[in-house]
Amino acid sequence: MDTARKSPPPPRPSGKHRAWDEVPRWQIYLPLGIYLLFTLIPFYWILLFALRPAGSTSLVPWPMTFDHFDKVWNERSFGTYFQNSVYVGLATLVMTTVVALAGGYALARFDFKIKQAFMLALLCSQFVPGALLLVPLFEIFAELQMINSLGSVILAETVFQLPLSMILISNFIKNVPYSLEEAAWVDGCGRLRAFRVVVLPLLRPGLIAVGSFAFVHSWNHFLFALMFLNNQEKQTIPVGLNTLMSADSVDLGALAAGGIVAAVPVVIVFAFIQKWLITGFSAGAVKG
Repeated sequence: MDTARKSPPPPRPSGKHRAWDEVPRWQIYLPLGIYLLFTLIPFYWILLFALRPAGSTSLVPWPMTFDHFDKVWNERSFGTYFQNSVYVGLATLVMTTVVALAGGYALARFDFKIKQAFMLALLCSQFVPGALLLVPLFEIFAELQMINSLGSVILAETVFQLPLSMILISNFIKNVPYSLEEAAWVDGCGRLRAFRVVVLPLLRPGLIAVGSFAFVHSWNHFLFALMFLNNQEKQTIPVGLNTLMSADSVDLGALAAGGIVAAVPVVIVFAFIQKWLITGFSAGAVKG
């Protein structure tokens, strides 16, 4: 005879807990569907104006035409604007990441007297609007003879992105155990080699997050390119979109096509780096 006692069944959840745990699916999908609908309608409206013929009032882009894209890319020099924006975005990404990586390492690994004051200054700089920097930056670039040069926009974007990027990267580095670097030093590595071999590979999500943020901001920023670039051949996409609007009329088809040209590269970038971006920002938001 089996004398082993069977364990009692787990207690059934009360009605109050069951109401929260077993939510009907429609109560989840309905709010999400409404939110998605309101989010996608503006994008569909832009796509509609970009693909339907001029003068059409149809709510479906049929017959479909790409005349607006041909107009903005060839007649309105959006090919040149696109190339300039890519150059500015990639250069800002590299400069911001490299400088923020060096500064973030210093903030994370070294103690100095003005460290707290320096961190406070970095945080306070985020409250300064970019428009307030236009006059001093313009004076500086005029003295350096950098007006109407893409280098002026790259430097301005880098300066604007550095404070937040440096704070984020310092938090990423704090999450890397200091003992890993010490073990590398014991094995004969110098500080620079230990950082390159041990720390840098662990910072990949953080670097991707900071770099993508710098790239997207410089890609979409309007003021610096408008103020520092006078030659149309040096303009970027945000300024190019502004040229499609005049005081008397707006070419909605061309404006919508230009908006899609400006948005598609950013969407593609985020589609590829989404996993790294979420991991990077979540890691940088926690102090190690």
